[in-house]
Amino acid sequence: MQNVTLQVEGMSCNHCVNSIEGALKELGASGKVDLASKSVSVSFDESKVSLAAIKEAIEEQGYDIA
Repeated sequence: MQNVTLQVEGMSCNHCVNSIEGALKELGASGKVDLASKSVSVSFDESKVSLAAIKEAIEEQGYDIA
């Protein structure tokens, strides 16, 4: 398992948290959003999903990776 923390701009509420965590779950990754620090901690199996795919999934929800 690989763990990364991404800085994500545009998150402000529980809807944001649910959108991002849901998108990550669909990929087979798990994520924990921290609105205060504008970050998402992601755990994933790099043999099943790439970091690029994770970033793309977050951006498709309407957020920017810093």
